Amino acid sequence: MSAPAPILPSDPALDQRFMELALALGRRGLGNAWPNPAVGAVVVKDGVILGRGWTQPGGRPHAETEALKRAGRAARGATMYVTLEPCSHQGKTPPCADALVRAGIARVVSAIEDPNPEVAGQGFARLRERGIAAEVGLGAQAAKQAHIGHIRRMRDGRPHVMLKLALSADDKAAAAGRKPVAITGEAARERVFQLRAMSDAILIGIGTVMSDDPALTCRLPGMMERSPVRVLLDARLRAPMPSGLVATARETRTWIFCAPSASTMAEEVLRAKGVEVFRVEGQDGRLDLAQVLKALADRGVTRLMVEGGPTVAASFVQADLVDEAVLFRAPKTIGADGVDALDGVPLTALTQRLKPLASEPIGVDTVETYERA
Repeated sequence: MSAPAPILPSDPALDQRFMELALALGRRGLGNAWPNPAVGAVVVKDGVILGRGWTQPGGRPHAETEALKRAGRAARGATMYVTLEPCSHQGKTPPCADALVRAGIARVVSAIEDPNPEVAGQGFARLRERGIAAEVGLGAQAAKQAHIGHIRRMRDGRPHVMLKLALSADDKAAAAGRKPVAITGEAARERVFQLRAMSDAILIGIGTVMSDDPALTCRLPGMMERSPVRVLLDARLRAPMPSGLVATARETRTWIFCAPSASTMAEEVLRAKGVEVFRVEGQDGRLDLAQVLKALADRGVTRLMVEGGPTVAASFVQADLVDEAVLFRAPKTIGADGVDALDGVPLTALTQRLKPLASEPIGVDTVETYERA
């Protein structure tokens, strides 16, 4: 029979401080750690930080083993603060729970339980069986936000979907004839690059490629390597071969979803250029978004940023697949002949369905955030 977990003295203020540090560390992995969650961990003894860790690119090593490696032998008798339950199953790496036991950690403070059915409380149970005090709940709300992509993928079998829109003061997204027009200022564009860097993948439709030929990268100093996978909905495989997405597919991963009837010759040419092609069912020339999201989740994508034009944005809203929305509003107007932000759908179909979170100025513009209630 295992020894009961020791009751260790704790300071609520210090616990809060170290959990906030773990959360901050974990956010470094957003958009970079998938298919694994972006976890943060801190090893502390007598109020002194001995080791810090966060999930590394590609999901390994895990945050806990990184923090333990830095703490070394000093970790014996220490407390670990971690944003998600330590894993208990053998994957491509040994269970983190076992690593904590071997290191002699005396107490684990975790924000939330892992919704992964292979863990789901078993990590805490394993720690307690070995006499380690395991506490759950500190920083839970912030951790749920940080791990929302992992949670969504585990529970719903799809990525967490964030819709980004750039709107004029009169709720337009483009000029007449769907002509692209610069709507927001430089500060807003930099924020968009940051959002891309924290996303696993970014999705647009073929209409945006045809009209705007976007790069969909993180064009901030030192951030190009954090550019997400670029996902294109192109039912008939019409993407021009000289387009930026196709031409740079070997530098930045590019996935195209098309219909089963799309040209096999076009697929062969695209694959030769480094593009991955996926075929999913659809109707009336539009792909089944649920199938697209499932395919992305199967590939490990947990956080998807939808940055397409009015048609793609409206399709996600109509399918009730938007979990979060970020609206960048500019003070200038485009005019009545401009293109609405959502094609054939009032903007209220989005803003009234989601719960408003915040509104803040960003340069000359305003950014509004919403989330699923």
